[in-house]
Amino acid sequence: MSSPAAAHPDAPLTVRTIDADAHLAYLAGQRSASFLQTPAWGAVKAEWKRESIGWFSDDELVGVALVLYRQLPKVKRYLAYLPEGPVIDWDAPNLAAWLAPMVTHLRQAGAFGCRMGPPVVTARWSAAQVKEGIASDAVRRLGEVAPLERSVVGARVVSQLNELGWKQLVAEGGFAAGQPQYNFVIPLRHDDGTARTEDEVLKGMNQLWRRNIKKAAKSGVEVTRGTVSTSSTTDLEAFHDLYVHTAERDHFTPRPLGYFRTMFEALSSSGPDVEIRLYLARHEGDLVASTIWIRCGAHTWYSYGASSTEKRDVRGSNAAQWAMIQDSLAAGADVYDLRGITDTLDSDDSHVGLIQFKVGTGGEAVEYAGEWDLPINRLIHKAFDVYMARRSGGGN
Repeated sequence: MSSPAAAHPDAPLTVRTIDADAHLAYLAGQRSASFLQTPAWGAVKAEWKRESIGWFSDDELVGVALVLYRQLPKVKRYLAYLPEGPVIDWDAPNLAAWLAPMVTHLRQAGAFGCRMGPPVVTARWSAAQVKEGIASDAVRRLGEVAPLERSVVGARVVSQLNELGWKQLVAEGGFAAGQPQYNFVIPLRHDDGTARTEDEVLKGMNQLWRRNIKKAAKSGVEVTRGTVSTSSTTDLEAFHDLYVHTAERDHFTPRPLGYFRTMFEALSSSGPDVEIRLYLARHEGDLVASTIWIRCGAHTWYSYGASSTEKRDVRGSNAAQWAMIQDSLAAGADVYDLRGITDTLDSDDSHVGLIQFKVGTGGEAVEYAGEWDLPINRLIHKAFDVYMARRSGGGN
């Protein structure tokens, strides 16, 4: 992410509410920001109150955030949540200058606590390292493998947050309370900034992935872009039917169709720098896989996926993934993000299959700084923790 505030290192920063247009215009000037920090994401999370805020150096907008407010039962006090945000200069040597005015603003808005997820990478592992870790009986967690790279910026951010009284939230299996701390990504550019070609990305994949992509094509799997609009949601309904089938098979709770309708409506109206697409992989007329792809700036994501239990041998999921990767390259993206993985490398763990599927793409595992909590009103914050514990926790 660029650092537009670097020209004003000594100017005091102020934080105030901004409108969605100003928020989007700022994001359009960034090479990368999470789609969870777009104004549209607030519309998707309808159960939360939402606000766009901006950091100003004099009158210049130098940072933005989407804040989601979750109200406590019966009282007008809120947990302020900034998923994968805020979008500020995390390379700044003094984070207090950025975070203190934010906390002041949130306190005035009625927040008893703040939760955020700095979009800062702290470590990276190659696909080969992850694969070796899974194969080793001596390794059970990703953190037990020496990373390919440790980020100086990431280490500084973690150190400063600890010094400023923020507490890191880590749930069992390496998932933070809301968004995953570990993701798997495919870099789409070389270290010198030049774009990788399709052939180069393919060569980076393991033999099984390459074979499955070829098998899907040879079997006649066709991947098309779905149409989702206010007048046509047939393709989205087809995705959702397959997604519910996938949820039943893989034992997770599916989101309702209305959630995806809102998601497409909100993100589709966010301007040219934010896109959401639906992909449908069919074999002889049967829908065998379907996926959702999102782009914000030069960052693309695999967001949701579904696959049929029948006809798995035609490899529709691999075909859909390859189509999304190809379109990410065509869009000039820097990275294709397959989203979360757990940190387990134990071959007996049920989560390891998902990691192995993603590792086959030849990308890299990345650890983020994770999600952090700051009590603004300690008494109410403690009561909130008790309330959430009684509800058995659960992130957003």
